[in-house]
Amino acid sequence: MPTLIRLLACFLALMVAMGVGRFALTPQLPHLIAEGQVSLTGAGLVAAANYLGYLVGALDALQARAPRQARLRLVVGLWACVLLTLASVPAEGLWPHALLRFGLGVASAWVLIVITGLSQRIAVEAGRPRLGSLVFAGPAFGVMLTGFLALGLNLHGQGSAIIWLAFAGAALALALVTQPLLPSPPDAAPQAETVAHARPKALYALLGAYGLVGLGYIIPATFLSQMAAARFHGQWQADLFWPAFGLAAAIGVALVSLRRQRPGGTRRWLVAALWLQALGTLACTLPGMPGLALGVALTGGPFLAGMQLVMQYARELDPHGYQRNVGLLTAAFALGQLLGPLLAAVSSHFSGGLQPALYVAGAGLLLAGGMMMGARARQPVGANSFAKQAEGLPGRN
Repeated sequence: MPTLIRLLACFLALMVAMGVGRFALTPQLPHLIAEGQVSLTGAGLVAAANYLGYLVGALDALQARAPRQARLRLVVGLWACVLLTLASVPAEGLWPHALLRFGLGVASAWVLIVITGLSQRIAVEAGRPRLGSLVFAGPAFGVMLTGFLALGLNLHGQGSAIIWLAFAGAALALALVTQPLLPSPPDAAPQAETVAHARPKALYALLGAYGLVGLGYIIPATFLSQMAAARFHGQWQADLFWPAFGLAAAIGVALVSLRRQRPGGTRRWLVAALWLQALGTLACTLPGMPGLALGVALTGGPFLAGMQLVMQYARELDPHGYQRNVGLLTAAFALGQLLGPLLAAVSSHFSGGLQPALYVAGAGLLLAGGMMMGARARQPVGANSFAKQAEGLPGRN
């Protein structure tokens, strides 16, 4: 099967798993709150269940060594995203939605972890590494898809149940096209035995920073539609912010994927991405449309691009320990994004809003950028050639 077709299948799988399975909750939160199914505090708990599921699924997927195990998780995860979204149609109340979001978190993580490794390998073997990086615009296009579906149905006065049904229908159509084209994970190549070595100190700074990224980005990414709906009192313009977030994320992926590679460039781009995202998170606290629009642009642009940069920098720092380090980074990120909605729940419970949580998230992203500023490390032997081989490719995020 041609390389482009296989990478397109990976792209579509991420649209389903991330755009629908993981982030379709965002445009639905205004409905769930308006319908009395959850409070703003409850919405934070539902989101936290989704990210707890992601943590569980990611850690489980990282243990799948055999190709058959990886393939099983990929296919089951893809179809679970369809079926659990469909099961959300009759769901009512906090606990049913929390359980469904937990399952969707597990399923989306399975797909994401397997597709990440698979698409990278296909692109590198075909000599097209930048195409492997562009696969990760899939979640951004998934966000745009759910955003525009929600916008159209809101204009016709539909509630959350019909919107869940539309999301499930879109996921079903994409899954039917995607599964026959999905490449199978190859047998693992035998690896030469390497001498155990200590991790570079800069990697520990990256680990802490990536946890703060999970905490920081997830609050605007989860509650953007609710913030827009509250600010614009249900006017249709509020529904534009979520698809605009997806568009900004797609542009960010393209810019990072196509950038010119220079020594030390990955770390500098990462610092810029983190600080832009911090400014965007803080901009969401400003009143009116300009503040929220600026927040969308500055948080959406580095949304997926920052994840790419983190994984590429980890590869440059410790190329021979990359696989084991990906597991640690994945866990730190998942833990951070699990804490984000819990922080939002506490913020809304005690202050009645999300502003305190946004201030903490923005400060965390500023700190993460500062940690990367000080994370200069001597390039390990062989890192340059290893990084060039995987130029522009994100890792498991």
